Amino acid sequence: MNFPIIDPIAFTIGPLAIRWYSLSYIFGILMGLIYIQKIIINYKSNIEKADVNDLLNYLILGIIIGGRLGYVIFYNIDFYIQNPIEIVKVWNGGMSFHGGMIGIIISIALYSYKKNKNFLDLTDIICLVSPIGILFGRIANFINAELYGKFTNHFFGIIFPNAGNLPRHPSQLYEAFLEGVLLFIILNVLFFFTNLKNITGSISSLFLIFYGVFRFIVEIFREPDSQIGYLFSYFSMGQLLSLPMIALGILLFTNLKTINAKKSI
Repeated sequence: MNFPIIDPIAFTIGPLAIRWYSLSYIFGILMGLIYIQKIIINYKSNIEKADVNDLLNYLILGIIIGGRLGYVIFYNIDFYIQNPIEIVKVWNGGMSFHGGMIGIIISIALYSYKKNKNFLDLTDIICLVSPIGILFGRIANFINAELYGKFTNHFFGIIFPNAGNLPRHPSQLYEAFLEGVLLFIILNVLFFFTNLKNITGSISSLFLIFYGVFRFIVEIFREPDSQIGYLFSYFSMGQLLSLPMIALGILLFTNLKTINAKKSI
C-alpha cells in the first residue's frame, strides 16, 4: 500500500505555513480542556474550573520546553551540542513524549506548590485527558510520514516516502490506537465505573503503567532512530525511557493506600 497523499501543511496565511503537527497540539489541548471542565463539574469538586484555566499556561510551557529538551537530550545530544542555535528551532521538528511528560510533571508540581493544591489530584485529571493529545500527535506523525515502522509483508504495510520501496508497519497508527484510543477508554472506564475516582493517584499510576507498556510494545515494530539505533543491542531509546515510567507507576500504585491515608489526616 502506498502512503496516502497528505500535505503536512494544513493551510497557509500569507508566508506563514500552518502544519497539521502544530494543529495537533492545539486540537489536543483544546479538546482536553473542554473534557476536563466537564469532568470537574461532576466528579472532582476539590478541583475548580479556575484551577484548570490557570494550570493550562503551566502545561503548555511544560509540554513545549520539556518535549524539546527531552528530544535534544535523549535523542540527538551530539548534534545539538555542536549546533546549539538549533535547539530553539522547534518548527523544524523534534519533540519527545517522555521529555514533555517530565515537563508536565514539573509544571503541575510548581502550580500545586504555588496554589496549595494536591499534586496527585491534578495529575489524575490531566492523565484522564492526555490520551486525547497523544492521539492527535500520533496522527500528525503519520501525516508527516515520520517515526515509521520496520519492514513488513502484511497487507497493512505502507510504503512511506523517503523510506525505501518496501512496505513498513504504520507504527504511528499503532501508537494512536494503543496510547490514544485504548488508553483513554481504559482510564476513563476505570474512573467513571469503579471506586478509583475516590483514590487519589490511582489514575496517574495506571497511566504510567499502561502507557509505558503500550509504548514498549509498539517500539518493537517501530524503526529505531537512525542516530541512535539499538541500545545494549536490543532496546530502543523509547523502550528504555518507558521502563522507568512503568516502575514509577507500579511503585505509586502499590503505595496508594498510604498516600490516601495521609491525605485524609
